[in-house]
Amino acid sequence: MNLYPYLRALLFRFEPETAHRVTFQLLDLAAKTSWCSYARRQVTEDPVEIMGIRFPNRVGLAAGLDKTGAHIDALNCLGFGFVEVGTVTPRPQPGNPRPRLFRLPDAEALINRMGFNNDGLDSFVAHVQARRSQGVVGLNIGKNFDTPIERAVDDYLIGLRGVHPFADYVTINISSPNTKNLRALQAADQFGPLLSALRREKDVLDDRHARKVPLVVKIAPDLTEESVSDISRVLVEEGMDGVIATNTTISRAGVEGLPFADETGGLSGRPVREASTRVIRQLRAELPKGFPIIGVGGIDSGTAALEKIQAGADLVQVYTGFIYRGPALIAEISRALADTSR
Repeated sequence: MNLYPYLRALLFRFEPETAHRVTFQLLDLAAKTSWCSYARRQVTEDPVEIMGIRFPNRVGLAAGLDKTGAHIDALNCLGFGFVEVGTVTPRPQPGNPRPRLFRLPDAEALINRMGFNNDGLDSFVAHVQARRSQGVVGLNIGKNFDTPIERAVDDYLIGLRGVHPFADYVTINISSPNTKNLRALQAADQFGPLLSALRREKDVLDDRHARKVPLVVKIAPDLTEESVSDISRVLVEEGMDGVIATNTTISRAGVEGLPFADETGGLSGRPVREASTRVIRQLRAELPKGFPIIGVGGIDSGTAALEKIQAGADLVQVYTGFIYRGPALIAEISRALADTSR
């Protein structure tokens, strides 16, 4: 029996950040009970090897839900094939002033302008080290809000050095709309040098720690076709191991007139589904065969996840759909995608 709709009705009585905190308190408690093994049993095993990593299924959690890395065990309990945590910045920062997270239930969407609020790299790494579960974990890195864009590479290098020993893969987040000028790093003149510096450092760290850690880049859904083409070329030239498409959108298509629709921030959920799929489809057409793509954006059903796979994604991630649908969504998607691989 799916009890989440009743729990969601209760949680949605709280303002969003309070509901977020309460949800993790409940998940942390549930992870210590037999409910954890029950939740995992609902998910269909569908092992696949991507980027040299064996994923038990193709359904992941996108970064942003657990920014501090403090709840990895609770999230692994739900049966995700992989969990991505962060975004973490070198130094702690509070993020943008509240309110900064808004629900748009009629569109099953969220708008956030969190601003990379997190406790900093040292705390983040300590939490990741303390996890007990053995699931696949991606660690998502960004830059501090007050680091000038021309020195952004310094922050990403600090982040990469800090998380490399503990990550199954590392995500370079250059596509959040909530850190001033961050998306400028997707421009051709910035993108190549940034990735080149990170790739060189990754190779050094791989040798030092005797383990290869894939490096992937998370991009925006608002890019032009020309920009996606440029990004595709640079991803290959600089030896990236994968791409995540996409982050939240600054568009308000699909939510016009709804309460909170005019709030500043990134829109996620059902309204971004088409834009995300468009970017995935173009990436698949322009990247070499087999280049890993992780699809995210508007995945709120098995059908929506399958759409991403058919467009060219190898794995999928959920975020807003998970908030609206709960753990049952993981099981539904895992079944839908497993059926396509049989």
